[in-house]
Amino acid sequence: MTIELNVGDAAPDFDLPTDDGRVSLAALKGKTVVLYFYPKDDTPGCTKEAQGFSAAAADFAAAGAVVVGVSKDSVARHARFKAKYDLDLTLGSDADDDVIERYGAWVEKKLYGREYMGIDRSTWLIDGGGVIRQIWRKVKVPGHVEQVLAAVQAL
Repeated sequence: MTIELNVGDAAPDFDLPTDDGRVSLAALKGKTVVLYFYPKDDTPGCTKEAQGFSAAAADFAAAGAVVVGVSKDSVARHARFKAKYDLDLTLGSDADDDVIERYGAWVEKKLYGREYMGIDRSTWLIDGGGVIRQIWRKVKVPGHVEQVLAAVQAL
C-alpha cells in the first residue's frame, strides 16, 4: 500500500544512520530540509543527482536548507560513495525501507515487462516547522537541483 502525502501535510519523522552518526527530522527542526530518495549509490543517475546537490551545497546552506539523501544502501556503501565522488551531503541509510515507505517512495516499478518494488526518485521540501512545502515525484535528474534550490529560496 502506497502512502499518499501531500503539500501541507506534516512530514513523517525520520531518524537514520549516516556515515558520521545519525540524521533526524527532529534534530533539524527550524531548518528547511530537502529530503531526496534515490535508488542506489554509484549508479549513473544517482551519482549525477548526488553530485548536483553536493555542488550546490553552499547555495542550499546560504538559503538555510540542509540536503539529506536516502537510499537502502548501507552506511559503509554511502561512505565509499561520498569519498569516491567527494560529495558534500548527508546520506541516510534506510536498509529496512521504513522511512522510504512512510514517504510513499517505495513503489511498484516496471522494466522490460518485469514488475518489481523499488524506490521512486523523489524529493520533499520540508519547512522549519516540519510541513511539506513541495513534492517532486519521478524526478528526472537534469535541472532538478536548480528547481529545488529555487523552491528553497522562495520559501
